[in-house]
Amino acid sequence: MEESLPPSHTPLSASSNSLPPDSSWIILDEAEFIRNENDWSGGKLLEVVPKAREALRTVSCTPVNIAVMGDAGNGMSSFINALRGIGHEEEAAAPIGVVRTTLTRASYSSSHFPNVLLWDLPGIGSTTQSLENYLREMQLNQYDLFIIIASEQFSMNHVWLAKTIEGMGKKFYIVWTKLDRDLSTRTLYQEDLQQNIRGTILKNLQEEQVCVPLIFLVSNLDPSLHDFPKLRDTLQKDVTKLRCHGPLQKLFQTYEKSINHKVTSLQEKIDTQSFQDVLGIRNADDLEECLKAYHRHFGVDDESLQRVAQITGTDFPHYKDLMKSQDLQAVNQGSWNLPFMNCTVVQAFPNLLSYIPFLGNYFIHYLRGMKQKYFLSVVAEDTKTILSEVLKFIPHESQLGSIPKGPFSSGRQDT
Repeated sequence: MEESLPPSHTPLSASSNSLPPDSSWIILDEAEFIRNENDWSGGKLLEVVPKAREALRTVSCTPVNIAVMGDAGNGMSSFINALRGIGHEEEAAAPIGVVRTTLTRASYSSSHFPNVLLWDLPGIGSTTQSLENYLREMQLNQYDLFIIIASEQFSMNHVWLAKTIEGMGKKFYIVWTKLDRDLSTRTLYQEDLQQNIRGTILKNLQEEQVCVPLIFLVSNLDPSLHDFPKLRDTLQKDVTKLRCHGPLQKLFQTYEKSINHKVTSLQEKIDTQSFQDVLGIRNADDLEECLKAYHRHFGVDDESLQRVAQITGTDFPHYKDLMKSQDLQAVNQGSWNLPFMNCTVVQAFPNLLSYIPFLGNYFIHYLRGMKQKYFLSVVAEDTKTILSEVLKFIPHESQLGSIPKGPFSSGRQDT
């Protein structure tokens, strides 16, 4: 697949203003969400699916910035080339060599990772500045995800980077890049060697109380071996999550407001004729009829859920099983006072009070209101639960392509 690189592979000076924007919280334009909220004020669950899909299609164009960093000489540049699926000898490749070659920040794109920038940062120790100055100059808050590269040893610089990134609340991987060299010079079996490397990394991180990150042991010379395929797949998924998490959360919050608005509106109408008109019911005391009406009103009736399941490629029973209001029996089991209110003695009590002016009617309305409010709250919560689940399964076009497997011709290791 042909690379689409210039000018994004041009190195950038560490002091340049051409830095990635701060996209630590990727969200859509606020005005667009306000428009969506107005559109959904009377909408149902089924209407959310195409709107959410369109929102994710838009956000798939949002750039994700990934910083690749580590000690000088650990193989950051050749790792970036391997991840992009190109050989070191190609014109668009990141420069590598047996000496330190990355002295300034540089960004690289790849057709395998649409709208992703891989930032090759100068290795720690490649300049004379202190660690604190290095962090400040690299402006780590500008990146969305970090890949810490190590080889031969896992130094305190690596631990320091991991601790700093963890303190920022951002995700990072540890990638050991020269496993082929380790296997050729050690007498240990491959599994024992890999276990020793992982153990050393974990021990150094735990001593500084750093959380256990994802660790990948790879060879830059052959991305088809060891943990490289797993690393590639994991990165694809995490890039998608970075793009989608903020928008999906905002979409959920927007529609949640619509659900709450419906609940408030119906609660205000419970004691009026318009309540029955809105729900399309004849008898407000027929709880089974009311339950079905609530399902239709919020768009979680069987017909709507079957259509949602078809669109999202999910089984209908999956959504149905999430509901506490599947049927009248399920609703009754979820409340201790509803069966009590429906028992024969309590049902007969209003008839006795009806002979007392005002008191009987008041009690009847109060009892009916309690039932309706409970049904309303249960169905509304079911709608929110299903909405959250639906947003996990909506198909969208932000999935990344696959990187072709196969060895590269260059055998050099870079800085």
